Amino acid sequence: MNWEELKQEQPTVMTMLEQSVEKGRLAHAYLFEGMKGTGKRDASILLAKALFCQDKTETIPCENCIQCRRISHGNHPDVMIVDPEGNSIKKAQVEALQKEFAYKGMEAGLKVYIVNEADKMTASAANSLLKFLEEPESPTLALLLTENVHFMLDTIISRSQKIAFAPPPIQKRISLYEEQGLTQAAASILARFPDDIAGEYAEEKRDWIVHGRNLVIQLVEEVQHRPQQMLLTLQEKWLPHFTDRQEQDIGLDLLLFWYRDILSVKYEQDNLAYPDQREKLKQDALQLSEKEVAKRLQQILEAKRRLRANVNVQLLMEQLLLHLQEGS
Repeated sequence: MNWEELKQEQPTVMTMLEQSVEKGRLAHAYLFEGMKGTGKRDASILLAKALFCQDKTETIPCENCIQCRRISHGNHPDVMIVDPEGNSIKKAQVEALQKEFAYKGMEAGLKVYIVNEADKMTASAANSLLKFLEEPESPTLALLLTENVHFMLDTIISRSQKIAFAPPPIQKRISLYEEQGLTQAAASILARFPDDIAGEYAEEKRDWIVHGRNLVIQLVEEVQHRPQQMLLTLQEKWLPHFTDRQEQDIGLDLLLFWYRDILSVKYEQDNLAYPDQREKLKQDALQLSEKEVAKRLQQILEAKRRLRANVNVQLLMEQLLLHLQEGS
């Protein structure tokens, strides 16, 4: 993705970076924070090119000069990228970066390093990086990329200029998960969760999220048409599947997505969380008024709030299902 294309998707971020480069007022460290697919890595690479490009137009890199090409190919001597090794970024990786940067830039006074998935640094790696942020050996620009900023050290966050990337369009997120091998049904659900949750359930727990989705479809059918069955399904299927409070919260989100889809169908909108259930959603949309759907959404949100207050989960869900069935 080139500068202009990314500027179309992230106009605020790219305009700010453009102005900072133009005025020579870049911070010494940036924290690029945003969901999967927002272009954080592209932005970091483009910013490095803007600093080293030989033929840039004002601040926009040409993409064709030797400096731009070397950065694109990952072999520029003054631009280093650190990716997780396995599930984490190790202290040895940060130490190798520090050793490299102890030498003066080979082709310029500035060195740039990009830490991808910076939230995956081990505690020792994060502390080593913190010291490096505070006491660099030479002029450096740090670009730290994360989808989960709340997992990072507060001291690193405080020493970096945080830049929030706007969420990507839902269809783009769906496509990203489909590219990982998920079905459209699973991808449409996961695209609506934050990355720290979606990433976990897109990998080792993808069957779990698909089964949870199917339970929601069954349960809402019973709420609408077979209420005598819904509490038995709750006891025998729902509670054994959604076993802890985080999973219960996800289950409530899955319910929330269903009723939001009913409103979307009423408004003839696409991008449904349950795209393969459009006919059932249409039936529910005919039976429920907009006010009734809004009331059910409020009830689910209230249940999510109560869940965080450590109420009894079975009692909470029984009350919610009764409210949904009665519409009260």
